[in-house]
Amino acid sequence: QVQLEESGGGLVQPGGSLRLSCVVPSWIANSYDIVWFRQAPGKEREGVSCIHRTGRTNYVDSVKGRFTISRANDKKTVYLQMNSLSPEDTAVYYCAADRTVLTGDCKYSGMDYWGKGTQVTVSS
Repeated sequence: QVQLEESGGGLVQPGGSLRLSCVVPSWIANSYDIVWFRQAPGKEREGVSCIHRTGRTNYVDSVKGRFTISRANDKKTVYLQMNSLSPEDTAVYYCAADRTVLTGDCKYSGMDYWGKGTQVTVSS
């Protein structure tokens, strides 16, 4: 069974920061884009940010300027740095892997593998 493992969630005050991590197997790191999703209570899961295997990144409008996606040199760990957090960012955050299309960009549909998620709660 493929394992993508998220960590770094927790409780943070509004305006605070958290860094999430997603650890993936080597064969995933070498052939897949990594995508962060989140699902808030009572809402549908939504894409947040992604990093293409070649390093290109993408952010949804609601997190642009506040979140930064990056990865370790060996590509086996992908980070989501989240700054200026607000209660609206409260959700379970998931990382997922999508088979890379070299000529395309990373996207938010058709994921092949998922992690189990990590809870982020923004509250005073």
